[in-house]
Amino acid sequence: MLVNADFHVHSCFSSASSKDMLIKNMAPKSKLKGLQLLGTGDAFHPGWLNIIEESTTYSGDGIYTADGTDFVLTCEVEGKHRIHHLIIIPNIEIARELSEKLVSKNKNSDGRPRTGYLGAELLEMVREYDCLIGPAHAFTPWTGMYKSYDSIFDCYEKKPDFVELGLSADTFMADRIRELKDFPFLTNSDAHSPWPHRLGREFNALELKDISFSSIKNSIKHNKIQANYGLVPNLGKYHMTACTRCFKIIDPEVAKENKMKCDCGGRIKKGVDFRISEIADYDEPKHPDFRPKYVHLMPLAELIATLLDKGVTTKTVQNRWQKLIDAFGSEIDVLINVSLDEIKKIDSDVANIIESFRNNSINVVPGGGGQYGKILFDNKVKENKTKKLVTLDNF
Repeated sequence: MLVNADFHVHSCFSSASSKDMLIKNMAPKSKLKGLQLLGTGDAFHPGWLNIIEESTTYSGDGIYTADGTDFVLTCEVEGKHRIHHLIIIPNIEIARELSEKLVSKNKNSDGRPRTGYLGAELLEMVREYDCLIGPAHAFTPWTGMYKSYDSIFDCYEKKPDFVELGLSADTFMADRIRELKDFPFLTNSDAHSPWPHRLGREFNALELKDISFSSIKNSIKHNKIQANYGLVPNLGKYHMTACTRCFKIIDPEVAKENKMKCDCGGRIKKGVDFRISEIADYDEPKHPDFRPKYVHLMPLAELIATLLDKGVTTKTVQNRWQKLIDAFGSEIDVLINVSLDEIKKIDSDVANIIESFRNNSINVVPGGGGQYGKILFDNKVKENKTKKLVTLDNF
């Protein structure tokens, strides 16, 4: 069976997460999105594990079910050098045992525990319990593995199970790096709220024998991921090198010459695009034979909000989103599967922008420095939204 899965989310216990990140909200929103399988997130937090047990029915082999949505236990851990690691866990008993074993001062107060363990130490610890582990959003400048290491093996010493690409990268970028040719890629949302424009904004289509931890492990380890779905990477908020205060995109060489300080006084962060160019072995991607297609998309409510120039949670945007969901069942079906002619009968403007994504003709003002990119309509943006590339002449 083909299953849509988002393995990286957070709970109400993670800092900067919505208090509504509860199973009772995540399950129905996942169905509206079109996800059949969701990571629980934060599975080393004792209080969150209690809520999972109270809110779900154990379906066996690591799967916990609520309101028609299946959950597998997952957790993001911050290790040494502020590197984030994503762990997929076989069951609650193992999650509790690992939580007790993990040395972390904040594991009872924050859903994302911080620890001084190196990646290699974490890998050895969780592998003893049959967990899967890999770098979370591997290229991002704050907490990605490649911001500290030039090689994934320098971090883990052994081969981890997967690489999570993050919102600012895609397969075409990552497959410029030779050492990643044997790794499966995951694309996940890193959602901090249960809204469908957060859950599943990036997700994976996996071929599974059944929905179970064993099947998930088999699919990831034996390259049975059928597709990765995610943002156009230059929409990601760390795609380009940019100032974290004024968000100007800045030539990376200029940034380095100015010691990563912007003329506004803000700090410049190296973009994913430039970081990959520093460690890339190829000018163009070389995809291994098993690599699945990567499909660019954007959350439907965000598309509508951009069209209307309104907030994504406003009644106007949500009503228009709901009309499409009522007509076609789920957001993922609208974005990927429903014919454009059918969508046009409901909303021709939305159909036109979905068509641009499907035929890869979308134009974007790239993001950077912590600010998401913006879609250009008719190759125009408002003057105050245009990002200026800062060079040696105008720094």
